[in-house]
Amino acid sequence: MTLLQELESRLAAALTATFGEPMKAEVTPAADLRFGDYQANAAMVLAKQRKTNPRALAQEIIDKLDLTDLATADIAGPGFINFHILPAAYAAYVQTLIRDERLGVPETGEGKTIVVDFSAPNVAKPMHVGHIRSTIIGDSLARIARFLGFHVIADNHIGDWGTQFGMILYGWKTKLNREALEADPIPELVRIYREVNAEIKTDDTLLEVCKAELVKLQAGDAENLTIWQQCIDFSKLGLQKIYDRLDVKFDYWLGESYYNDRLPGLVEEFLEKGIARESNGAACVFSDGTKKLEEDPFKVHREDGWNDNPALIRKADGGFLYATTDLATIQFRIDEWKADHIWYVVGVPQQLHFRQLFDAAARWGKTGDFKHIGFGSILGDDRKLMKTRSGDNVGLIEVLEEAVERAAAVIAEKSPDLTSEEAAQIAETVGIGAVKFAELSQNRLTDYVFSWDRMLALQGDTAPYLQYSHVRIRSIFRKLDAPFDPTAHKIHLNEDAEIHLARLLARFGEVLPTILEDFRPNLLANYVLELARAFHSYFEACPVLKADEPVRSSRLALCDLTSRTLKQGLYLLGINVPDRM
Repeated sequence: MTLLQELESRLAAALTATFGEPMKAEVTPAADLRFGDYQANAAMVLAKQRKTNPRALAQEIIDKLDLTDLATADIAGPGFINFHILPAAYAAYVQTLIRDERLGVPETGEGKTIVVDFSAPNVAKPMHVGHIRSTIIGDSLARIARFLGFHVIADNHIGDWGTQFGMILYGWKTKLNREALEADPIPELVRIYREVNAEIKTDDTLLEVCKAELVKLQAGDAENLTIWQQCIDFSKLGLQKIYDRLDVKFDYWLGESYYNDRLPGLVEEFLEKGIARESNGAACVFSDGTKKLEEDPFKVHREDGWNDNPALIRKADGGFLYATTDLATIQFRIDEWKADHIWYVVGVPQQLHFRQLFDAAARWGKTGDFKHIGFGSILGDDRKLMKTRSGDNVGLIEVLEEAVERAAAVIAEKSPDLTSEEAAQIAETVGIGAVKFAELSQNRLTDYVFSWDRMLALQGDTAPYLQYSHVRIRSIFRKLDAPFDPTAHKIHLNEDAEIHLARLLARFGEVLPTILEDFRPNLLANYVLELARAFHSYFEACPVLKADEPVRSSRLALCDLTSRTLKQGLYLLGINVPDRM
């Protein structure tokens, strides 16, 4: 039980004693430490309901509140109850954290299954800078959910079916360089796609040829299916290299093509049940009239008033759409994987698509907790979408290479004594970590400017600063003559800096579950930054190795717990820590 939970339990007991009926209590961390560690507004809320004086009620609650060995309480403002945790209580709680592999984090998953749909690049196309957000946010949320005890299924729903394959099939047959394909598949597939696409602009007949290749593929032509499968396999190899560098793992790669056989029957079922109807030859899902117009995803307001805004699930020519495939995917995830929650980590521009998708799925009877976890854009220095000089999307692999190169330059300057192998390994860890933290420290819904200098700085709100903090702590233990066992020593907290460090260590188990309430990994990023700052202040104010016993061992144990918590927090953000920097 965290200190927060302990306070809530005792406050609930006091409320129950005050009002004579079972009551729950909510306690929150104080916004300003000058007024305490935690606070509760229960007296204000209950006084308003009962039309009584909130400060008088707060005092009545405090009189029945047993805070023995835990905290003191006082009243502030119109009736806030502020709690000050006793240093001895922090010391006792930190002592339990030292022995706890979970660092005080409760398991809240309760056996629930979450499918996290993230990254999802298109086959035969390079991943670009826009994939950073989906891939890194999705991976972090999956890691956090797993640590909280959920059964997590990470699914890379790749785009492996669609109109681009007509051009790729034609290009494969007429322009492919096999050696280039085997050396680096995605650039070669992109090259043939772009060459065919350019030729189509000057040769109308070629577009029909490509469409014919696509029709043959969709009809099950053996040659085209073989080429298509090779495209998938080669693309996966190229994508896997990037995921390996990012340390991102998926349980499944079930792309759009996996659901092809389900689509005809799905559309027929929608038509039979009246969820969809035909319009100009197409099968469409319209509003069912049960929602307010402003909340209805199948209605749109224009100058002439409210108009239908249907979702197409089958085109007039018989082709299927993203909505059709996504509905089939939901069906599979609920029926086969028994998903309780499905999270889609996809950019904000797809908001309408998911509103329509979730509404249609519910009308179909596929119920679950569906969430679209949207995110904003990455901007260049000009505050416009980050592009190359030629106007193309910046490639993700180029971003990673640049980050590692820049990290290597900084490391060569700061630590010239490292071997080339050590330096390369550290540069990889620091560079990739910097890209991830620059992403995860932002509110996911905001656009942000991509800045190399800020990202790789050793000071400030950066991954290198956090990685350096962990390295600095571990370097303390390399100076010891013998291994140190933190569980063998009692914690003593006397100085303000060590009390504050203990305060933050106690909050890890409180912060982590809140991240999934609104899918905000930036809360964890902010926490590890606060923890690192608290450690540096503690290290400056409280001598460790030069302190006398038993204070020396107590402070060493605090250092060890801090390094464990930092490392675990960074791991949940997908960031590794080097041994040296």
